[in-house]
Amino acid sequence: MAEQTLVDPANWSCPAPIRDQPVVVMGHGGGGALSAELIEQIFAPAYGNALLAGMTDSAVLQLGGARLALSTDSYVVRPLFFPGGCLGDLAVNGTVNDLAMSGARPAYLSAAFVLEEGVQLSVVERIAQAMGEAAETAGVTIATGDTKVVEAGHGDGVYVTTAGVGLVPERVDIRPQRARPGDAVIVSGPIGLHGVAVLSVREGLEFGVEIASDTASLADLVATMLDVTPDIHVLRDPTRGGLAASLNEIARASGTGVRLNERAIPVPDAVASACGFLGLDPLYVANEGRLVAFVPPTEADAVLDAMRAHPQGAGATRIGECVTEHPGMVVVATGLGGTRVVDLPLGEQLPRIC
Repeated sequence: MAEQTLVDPANWSCPAPIRDQPVVVMGHGGGGALSAELIEQIFAPAYGNALLAGMTDSAVLQLGGARLALSTDSYVVRPLFFPGGCLGDLAVNGTVNDLAMSGARPAYLSAAFVLEEGVQLSVVERIAQAMGEAAETAGVTIATGDTKVVEAGHGDGVYVTTAGVGLVPERVDIRPQRARPGDAVIVSGPIGLHGVAVLSVREGLEFGVEIASDTASLADLVATMLDVTPDIHVLRDPTRGGLAASLNEIARASGTGVRLNERAIPVPDAVASACGFLGLDPLYVANEGRLVAFVPPTEADAVLDAMRAHPQGAGATRIGECVTEHPGMVVVATGLGGTRVVDLPLGEQLPRIC
């Protein structure tokens, strides 16, 4: 009998990272369960405070009698340029949108660049110009910044970190803990465009039609929604981990359940085809110009009408509701009459997309 070689499971390669990894893996940056564990086990104990405990995309602070929203984010997208956008406008829109998800009116940003030795200055210029144009469109000012350079081979061209501040209007209290049974769940438009657009360029894939990123500022759309009612309970921009991750975070923070109608979720045909070809679920694909809102049922129709009248909300759709059943869980009523659980992703289907 031939001698058998024992295989050490620790050396296995698997798309889903092992949960007790002693080192950082790509899944830790994916906005899913591994990201949550990294925050809960390392960062939260180190920085622990009541503001951080809210685990929102932007913190709402009391300062000198004003309510300020503060947010920061880093952008490491690959490739730097993709259909519909680039690293520059992504870095502006991402932080502007994080501020807007607290109901804030974004005002000022900072921008920090990490440049790799050897990157073309023309590339840096294109990214900076895109940032300036996006800031002007969003109505914010890039007021300060920083630049660092690392040796060739120790970076990936250009990384950008932006931070931002904005004012939160009176009577506005938007956070995931405020989701209530009966709330309408509304998404502002078709999902999955950004992640598939980035992937198509990165992997050289063609799907018969160009899929462009949805990257855009949502601040004006949020202001329009708040003009209808300041009592919007929750807003989230479903970036890393997609709509699935955002809804799971809201359900767990509020202790409620979320029930979706699969047929109502707006997935463009091109995205559906691409995801079917690649074995991806559109609910887990990142977006950069979409929001999901939890709105009291008495205000839902008026908010939906106002969203549809705005360019960034023209495709707004009611996709489900917040329920008392299955607290902390998200389920989908499928088109075949069944029900499936939509869990928090472990890592991310598509890394390095924002």
